[in-house]
Amino acid sequence: MKFSDFPVQALMDVTARPPLVFVRGEGAWLWDNNGKRYLDFVQGWAVNCLGHSPARIVEALAAQAGKLITPSPAFYNEPSIALAKRIVENSDFGRVFFTNSGAEANEGAIKLARKWGALNKAGAYEIVTFEDSFHGRTLATMSASGKPQFAALFEPKVAGFPKARLNDIESVERLIGDQTVAVMVEPIQGEAGVVEATDDFLRHLRDLTSRRGLLLIVDEIQTGVGRTGRLWGHQHAGIAPDIMTLGKMLGGGVPLAALVATERVSCFEHGDQGGTFNGNPLMCAVGGAVLDAVLEPGFLQGVEASGAYLMKGLTALSARHRLGAVHGRGLLVALDLRQEIAAKLTDQARDAGLLLNAPRPHLLRFMPALNVSVEEMDEMLALLDRVLGNLLA
Repeated sequence: MKFSDFPVQALMDVTARPPLVFVRGEGAWLWDNNGKRYLDFVQGWAVNCLGHSPARIVEALAAQAGKLITPSPAFYNEPSIALAKRIVENSDFGRVFFTNSGAEANEGAIKLARKWGALNKAGAYEIVTFEDSFHGRTLATMSASGKPQFAALFEPKVAGFPKARLNDIESVERLIGDQTVAVMVEPIQGEAGVVEATDDFLRHLRDLTSRRGLLLIVDEIQTGVGRTGRLWGHQHAGIAPDIMTLGKMLGGGVPLAALVATERVSCFEHGDQGGTFNGNPLMCAVGGAVLDAVLEPGFLQGVEASGAYLMKGLTALSARHRLGAVHGRGLLVALDLRQEIAAKLTDQARDAGLLLNAPRPHLLRFMPALNVSVEEMDEMLALLDRVLGNLLA
Protein backbone atom coordinates (compact mmCIF):
# COMPACT_ATOMS: atom_id res chain seq x y z
CA MET A 1 0.00 0.00 0.00
CA LYS A 2 1.49 3.34 -1.06
CA PHE A 3 1.86 6.14 1.48
CA SER A 4 -0.49 8.30 -0.60
CA ASP A 5 -3.22 5.70 -0.04
CA PHE A 6 -3.24 6.36 3.71
CA PRO A 7 -5.65 9.18 4.73
CA VAL A 8 -3.10 10.80 7.06
CA GLN A 9 -4.87 14.17 6.75
CA ALA A 10 -7.48 12.79 9.17
CA LEU A 11 -4.88 13.08 11.95
CA MET A 12 -4.15 16.38 13.69
CA ASP A 13 -0.85 17.71 12.42
CA VAL A 14 1.09 18.07 15.69
CA THR A 15 4.56 16.91 14.68
CA ALA A 16 6.71 16.43 11.59
CA ARG A 17 6.54 12.84 10.37
CA PRO A 18 8.30 11.22 7.42
CA PRO A 19 6.12 9.88 4.57
CA LEU A 20 5.98 6.26 5.69
CA VAL A 21 3.68 4.13 7.85
CA PHE A 22 5.01 1.43 10.15
CA VAL A 23 2.97 -1.75 9.90
CA ARG A 24 4.93 -4.41 11.79
CA GLY A 25 7.59 -4.74 14.49
CA GLU A 26 9.63 -7.58 15.93
CA GLY A 27 12.33 -7.17 18.56
CA ALA A 28 14.77 -4.47 17.43
CA TRP A 29 13.19 -4.13 13.97
CA LEU A 30 10.32 -2.25 12.32
CA TRP A 31 8.84 -2.67 8.81
CA ASP A 32 7.09 0.11 6.89
CA ASN A 33 4.28 0.03 4.33
CA ASN A 34 6.80 -0.61 1.54
CA GLY A 35 8.28 -3.64 3.30
CA LYS A 36 11.51 -1.81 4.19
CA ARG A 37 13.16 -2.90 7.45
CA TYR A 38 14.62 -0.50 10.05
CA LEU A 39 16.87 -1.11 13.04
CA ASP A 40 15.12 0.78 15.85
CA PHE A 41 17.21 2.50 18.54
CA VAL A 42 14.33 4.78 19.55
CA GLN A 43 11.85 2.07 20.56
CA GLY A 44 8.88 4.38 20.99
CA TRP A 45 10.99 6.92 22.95
CA ALA A 46 12.35 4.38 25.46
CA VAL A 47 8.99 2.61 25.72
CA ASN A 48 9.50 -0.87 24.24
CA CYS A 49 11.86 -2.21 26.89
CA LEU A 50 11.57 -5.77 25.56
CA GLY A 51 11.49 -4.75 21.90
CA HIS A 52 8.59 -4.73 19.46
CA SER A 53 5.76 -7.22 20.07
CA PRO A 54 7.67 -9.57 22.39
CA ALA A 55 6.02 -12.94 22.94
CA ARG A 56 5.51 -12.49 26.69
CA ILE A 57 3.60 -9.22 26.18
CA VAL A 58 1.53 -10.62 23.30
CA GLU A 59 0.67 -13.65 25.44
CA ALA A 60 -0.19 -11.53 28.50
CA LEU A 61 -2.51 -9.34 26.43
CA ALA A 62 -4.24 -12.27 24.79
CA ALA A 63 -4.67 -14.19 28.04
CA GLN A 64 -6.06 -11.21 29.96
CA ALA A 65 -8.30 -10.07 27.09
CA GLY A 66 -9.92 -13.48 27.17
CA LYS A 67 -10.71 -13.10 30.88
CA LEU A 68 -11.44 -9.45 31.69
CA ILE A 69 -10.68 -6.17 29.94
CA THR A 70 -12.03 -3.74 32.52
CA PRO A 71 -14.60 -3.85 35.32
CA SER A 72 -14.28 -0.05 36.00
CA PRO A 73 -11.94 1.45 38.58
CA ALA A 74 -14.79 1.38 41.10
CA PHE A 75 -13.86 -2.28 41.68
CA TYR A 76 -10.65 -4.17 42.44
CA ASN A 77 -9.11 -6.32 39.71
CA GLU A 78 -6.46 -8.99 40.10
CA PRO A 79 -3.74 -7.78 37.66
CA SER A 80 -3.61 -4.28 39.19
CA ILE A 81 -3.33 -5.68 42.71
CA ALA A 82 -0.58 -8.09 41.64
CA LEU A 83 1.41 -5.40 39.81
CA ALA A 84 1.12 -2.92 42.68
CA LYS A 85 2.36 -5.61 45.06
CA ARG A 86 5.41 -6.30 42.85
CA ILE A 87 6.30 -2.61 42.75
CA VAL A 88 5.91 -2.18 46.50
CA GLU A 89 7.92 -5.33 47.24
CA ASN A 90 10.79 -4.10 45.08
CA SER A 91 10.95 -0.48 46.25
CA ASP A 92 10.86 1.76 49.33
CA PHE A 93 7.25 2.78 48.65
CA GLY A 94 3.96 1.58 50.08
CA ARG A 95 1.18 2.64 47.70
CA VAL A 96 0.60 2.68 43.93
CA PHE A 97 -1.92 4.50 41.73
CA PHE A 98 -1.92 3.41 38.10
CA THR A 99 -2.38 5.90 35.26
CA ASN A 100 -2.37 5.84 31.47
CA SER A 101 0.66 8.06 30.83
CA GLY A 102 3.72 9.50 32.50
CA ALA A 103 2.26 13.01 32.29
CA GLU A 104 -0.80 11.80 34.17
CA ALA A 105 1.40 10.15 36.79
CA ASN A 106 3.33 13.41 37.25
CA GLU A 107 0.09 15.37 37.42
CA GLY A 108 -0.95 12.99 40.19
CA ALA A 109 2.35 13.52 42.00
CA ILE A 110 1.80 17.29 41.91
CA LYS A 111 -1.72 16.87 43.28
CA LEU A 112 -0.56 14.47 45.99
CA ALA A 113 2.22 16.84 47.11
CA ARG A 114 -0.20 19.77 47.22
CA LYS A 115 -2.73 17.72 49.19
CA TRP A 116 0.02 16.74 51.63
CA GLY A 117 1.00 20.40 51.93
CA ALA A 118 -2.59 21.38 52.64
CA LEU A 119 -2.77 18.83 55.43
CA ASN A 120 0.73 19.13 56.88
CA LYS A 121 2.34 22.45 55.90
CA ALA A 122 -0.39 25.10 56.27
CA GLY A 123 -1.33 24.97 52.58
CA ALA A 124 2.20 25.06 51.12
CA TYR A 125 1.94 24.23 47.42
CA GLU A 126 5.10 25.26 45.54
CA ILE A 127 7.22 22.53 44.00
CA VAL A 128 10.79 23.39 43.04
CA THR A 129 11.62 21.90 39.64
CA PHE A 130 14.60 22.36 37.31
CA GLU A 131 15.66 24.23 34.21
CA ASP A 132 15.53 22.02 31.10
CA SER A 133 13.38 19.42 32.87
CA PHE A 134 10.48 17.67 31.16
CA HIS A 135 7.50 16.30 33.09
CA GLY A 136 4.74 16.02 30.49
CA ARG A 137 2.23 17.93 28.36
CA THR A 138 -0.71 18.60 30.65
CA LEU A 139 -0.99 22.24 31.74
CA ALA A 140 0.44 21.54 35.19
CA THR A 141 3.26 19.29 33.98
CA MET A 142 4.20 21.75 31.22
CA SER A 143 4.33 24.45 33.90
CA ALA A 144 6.52 22.21 36.06
CA SER A 145 8.82 21.54 33.10
CA GLY A 146 11.80 23.75 32.41
CA LYS A 147 11.73 23.16 28.65
CA PRO A 148 12.39 26.51 26.94
CA GLN A 149 9.99 25.71 24.07
CA PHE A 150 7.12 25.61 26.56
CA ALA A 151 7.77 29.11 27.89
CA ALA A 152 5.18 30.99 25.80
CA LEU A 153 2.70 28.18 25.15
CA PHE A 154 -0.84 28.00 26.55
CA GLU A 155 -0.57 30.96 28.89
CA PRO A 156 -1.26 31.54 31.69
CA LYS A 157 0.77 28.71 33.17
CA VAL A 158 -0.11 26.95 36.41
CA ALA A 159 1.67 28.83 39.20
CA GLY A 160 3.94 27.32 41.80
CA PHE A 161 6.95 25.83 40.03
CA PRO A 162 10.12 27.89 40.63
CA LYS A 163 13.09 26.57 38.64
CA ALA A 164 16.48 25.66 40.11
CA ARG A 165 19.60 24.49 38.23
CA LEU A 166 20.38 20.80 38.12
CA ASN A 167 23.42 19.77 40.21
CA ASP A 168 23.42 23.15 42.00
CA ILE A 169 22.11 22.55 45.51
CA GLU A 170 22.46 26.22 46.46
CA SER A 171 20.07 27.19 43.65
CA VAL A 172 17.51 24.86 45.22
CA GLU A 173 18.03 26.27 48.72
CA ARG A 174 17.50 29.83 47.47
CA LEU A 175 14.04 28.93 46.15
CA ILE A 176 12.73 27.26 49.29
CA GLY A 177 10.26 29.39 51.22
CA ASP A 178 7.17 29.17 53.39
CA GLN A 179 5.06 27.97 50.44
CA THR A 180 7.44 25.20 49.35
CA VAL A 181 6.13 21.67 49.74
CA ALA A 182 8.41 19.55 47.52
CA VAL A 183 11.28 19.28 45.06
CA MET A 184 10.72 17.31 41.83
CA VAL A 185 13.71 15.95 39.88
CA GLU A 186 14.56 13.57 37.06
CA PRO A 187 17.56 11.32 37.81
CA ILE A 188 18.46 11.90 34.16
CA GLN A 189 16.97 14.72 32.08
CA GLY A 190 16.33 12.75 28.91
CA GLU A 191 14.71 15.47 26.81
CA ALA A 192 17.50 17.88 27.74
CA GLY A 193 20.00 15.54 26.10
CA VAL A 194 20.65 12.83 28.72
CA VAL A 195 21.86 15.21 31.44
CA GLU A 196 22.47 13.33 34.68
CA ALA A 197 21.71 14.50 38.18
CA THR A 198 24.87 13.38 39.95
CA ASP A 199 24.58 10.84 42.73
CA ASP A 200 26.06 13.38 45.16
CA PHE A 201 23.50 15.99 44.11
CA LEU A 202 20.61 13.57 44.65
CA ARG A 203 21.98 12.70 48.09
CA HIS A 204 22.30 16.40 48.96
CA LEU A 205 18.76 16.95 47.67
CA ARG A 206 17.42 14.16 49.87
CA ASP A 207 19.25 15.58 52.88
CA LEU A 208 18.01 19.11 52.19
CA THR A 209 14.38 18.12 51.71
CA SER A 210 14.43 15.95 54.82
CA ARG A 211 15.91 18.76 56.94
CA ARG A 212 13.39 21.28 55.66
CA GLY A 213 10.39 18.96 56.00
CA LEU A 214 9.77 18.80 52.24
CA LEU A 215 8.85 15.95 49.93
CA LEU A 216 11.28 14.61 47.34
CA ILE A 217 9.62 13.52 44.09
CA VAL A 218 11.64 11.56 41.53
CA ASP A 219 10.28 11.54 37.98
CA GLU A 220 11.40 8.11 36.73
CA ILE A 221 9.25 8.09 33.60
CA GLN A 222 12.37 7.62 31.47
CA THR A 223 14.80 6.08 33.99
CA GLY A 224 12.58 3.61 35.86
CA VAL A 225 12.06 -0.11 35.22
CA GLY A 226 15.66 -0.97 34.46
CA ARG A 227 16.71 1.63 31.88
CA THR A 228 19.83 2.68 33.85
CA GLY A 229 20.87 -0.82 34.94
CA ARG A 230 19.05 -0.58 38.28
CA LEU A 231 15.34 -1.18 38.70
CA TRP A 232 14.85 2.49 39.65
CA GLY A 233 17.27 5.23 38.58
CA HIS A 234 17.48 6.82 42.04
CA GLN A 235 18.94 3.60 43.46
CA HIS A 236 22.36 4.54 42.06
CA ALA A 237 22.45 7.35 44.64
CA GLY A 238 21.17 5.15 47.45
CA ILE A 239 18.33 7.51 48.36
CA ALA A 240 14.72 6.89 49.42
CA PRO A 241 12.37 9.50 47.88
CA ASP A 242 8.84 10.15 49.08
CA ILE A 243 7.15 9.94 45.67
CA MET A 244 8.16 8.27 42.40
CA THR A 245 6.50 8.35 39.01
CA LEU A 246 6.85 5.61 36.40
CA GLY A 247 5.79 5.30 32.77
CA LYS A 248 7.15 4.39 29.36
CA MET A 249 8.82 1.02 30.00
CA LEU A 250 6.38 -0.06 32.72
CA GLY A 251 3.92 -0.96 29.96
CA GLY A 252 6.48 -2.27 27.48
CA GLY A 253 4.57 -0.55 24.67
CA VAL A 254 1.03 -0.21 26.05
CA PRO A 255 -0.27 2.90 27.85
CA LEU A 256 0.58 2.28 31.50
CA ALA A 257 2.21 4.48 34.13
CA ALA A 258 2.14 4.80 37.90
CA LEU A 259 2.25 7.23 40.81
CA VAL A 260 4.07 5.54 43.69
CA ALA A 261 4.38 6.97 47.20
CA THR A 262 5.33 6.08 50.74
CA GLU A 263 2.60 5.23 53.20
CA ARG A 264 3.27 8.48 55.09
CA VAL A 265 2.62 10.63 52.03
CA SER A 266 -0.35 8.72 50.58
CA CYS A 267 -3.00 11.16 51.76
CA PHE A 268 -5.55 11.16 48.93
CA GLU A 269 -9.12 10.87 50.18
CA HIS A 270 -11.96 9.26 48.27
CA GLY A 271 -12.77 11.40 45.25
CA ASP A 272 -9.43 13.24 45.17
CA GLN A 273 -7.97 11.11 42.38
CA GLY A 274 -9.32 8.74 39.75
CA GLY A 275 -9.73 8.03 36.05
CA THR A 276 -11.84 5.79 33.86
CA PHE A 277 -9.00 3.55 32.67
CA ASN A 278 -6.67 3.76 35.68
CA GLY A 279 -5.61 0.30 36.85
CA ASN A 280 -7.08 -1.31 33.74
CA PRO A 281 -6.44 -5.08 34.09
CA LEU A 282 -5.44 -5.46 30.43
CA MET A 283 -2.63 -2.92 30.79
CA CYS A 284 -1.62 -4.09 34.28
CA ALA A 285 -1.29 -7.66 33.05
CA VAL A 286 1.30 -6.40 30.58
CA GLY A 287 3.06 -4.44 33.32
CA GLY A 288 3.30 -7.66 35.31
CA ALA A 289 4.88 -9.44 32.34
CA VAL A 290 7.39 -6.59 31.94
CA LEU A 291 8.42 -6.68 35.61
CA ASP A 292 8.71 -10.47 35.45
CA ALA A 293 11.26 -10.05 32.66
CA VAL A 294 13.21 -7.18 34.20
CA LEU A 295 13.43 -8.90 37.60
CA GLU A 296 14.74 -12.17 36.16
CA PRO A 297 18.23 -13.02 37.52
CA GLY A 298 20.94 -11.33 35.46
CA PHE A 299 18.63 -9.09 33.41
CA LEU A 300 19.68 -5.78 34.99
CA GLN A 301 23.34 -6.80 34.92
CA GLY A 302 22.83 -7.41 31.21
CA VAL A 303 21.52 -3.86 30.80
CA GLU A 304 24.64 -2.51 32.51
CA ALA A 305 26.90 -4.64 30.29
CA SER A 306 25.05 -3.60 27.13
CA GLY A 307 25.23 0.05 28.15
CA ALA A 308 28.98 -0.19 28.67
CA TYR A 309 29.38 -1.91 25.29
CA LEU A 310 27.28 0.72 23.52
CA MET A 311 29.16 3.61 25.12
CA LYS A 312 32.53 2.04 24.23
CA GLY A 313 31.44 1.62 20.61
CA LEU A 314 30.08 5.17 20.40
CA THR A 315 33.25 6.57 21.97
CA ALA A 316 35.38 4.87 19.33
CA LEU A 317 33.06 6.11 16.58
CA SER A 318 33.18 9.63 18.02
CA ALA A 319 36.97 9.62 18.03
CA ARG A 320 37.04 8.38 14.43
CA HIS A 321 34.79 11.21 13.25
CA ARG A 322 36.14 13.86 15.66
CA LEU A 323 32.83 14.26 17.44
CA GLY A 324 32.11 15.07 21.10
CA ALA A 325 31.52 13.25 24.36
CA VAL A 326 29.44 10.15 24.96
CA HIS A 327 27.50 10.15 28.21
CA GLY A 328 24.62 8.42 29.94
CA ARG A 329 23.81 5.48 32.17
CA GLY A 330 22.75 1.97 31.27
CA LEU A 331 20.88 2.05 27.97
CA LEU A 332 20.05 5.76 28.00
CA VAL A 333 23.01 7.20 26.13
CA ALA A 334 23.81 10.39 24.21
CA LEU A 335 26.44 11.35 21.64
CA ASP A 336 27.45 15.01 21.25
CA LEU A 337 27.92 15.72 17.54
CA ARG A 338 29.62 19.11 18.25
CA GLN A 339 27.69 20.67 15.39
CA GLU A 340 24.01 21.12 14.60
CA ILE A 341 23.60 18.25 12.17
CA ALA A 342 21.39 15.94 14.24
CA ALA A 343 18.20 16.44 12.21
CA LYS A 344 19.97 15.85 8.90
CA LEU A 345 21.77 12.86 10.39
CA THR A 346 18.59 11.18 11.65
CA ASP A 347 16.97 11.69 8.24
CA GLN A 348 19.90 10.10 6.43
CA ALA A 349 20.11 7.31 8.99
CA ARG A 350 16.42 6.55 8.46
CA ASP A 351 17.00 6.38 4.71
CA ALA A 352 19.76 3.86 5.49
CA GLY A 353 17.41 1.78 7.66
CA LEU A 354 18.35 3.06 11.13
CA LEU A 355 16.03 4.92 13.50
CA LEU A 356 17.68 7.40 15.87
CA ASN A 357 16.46 10.26 18.06
CA ALA A 358 17.78 13.84 18.20
CA PRO A 359 16.53 15.67 21.33
CA ARG A 360 18.88 18.57 20.59
CA PRO A 361 20.22 19.95 17.28
CA HIS A 362 23.74 18.77 18.15
CA LEU A 363 22.94 15.54 19.96
CA LEU A 364 21.78 11.96 19.39
CA ARG A 365 19.97 9.91 22.06
CA PHE A 366 20.07 6.10 22.04
CA MET A 367 17.21 4.22 23.73
CA PRO A 368 17.26 0.62 22.46
CA ALA A 369 15.30 -2.24 23.97
CA LEU A 370 16.85 -3.42 27.23
CA ASN A 371 17.43 -6.85 25.70
CA VAL A 372 19.26 -5.46 22.66
CA SER A 373 21.92 -7.87 21.40
CA VAL A 374 25.61 -7.24 20.78
CA GLU A 375 25.02 -8.02 17.11
CA GLU A 376 22.29 -5.39 16.90
CA MET A 377 24.50 -2.80 18.60
CA ASP A 378 27.32 -3.64 16.20
CA GLU A 379 24.98 -3.26 13.23
CA MET A 380 23.75 0.09 14.54
CA LEU A 381 27.32 1.33 14.99
CA ALA A 382 28.27 0.22 11.47
CA LEU A 383 25.24 1.95 9.94
CA LEU A 384 25.86 5.13 11.93
CA ASP A 385 29.54 5.07 10.98
CA ARG A 386 28.63 4.89 7.31
CA VAL A 387 26.02 7.66 7.53
CA LEU A 388 28.41 9.93 9.44
CA GLY A 389 31.11 9.27 6.89
CA ASN A 390 28.85 10.34 4.05
CA LEU A 391 27.45 13.35 5.90
CA LEU A 392 30.79 14.70 7.10
CA ALA A 393 32.70 14.01 3.89
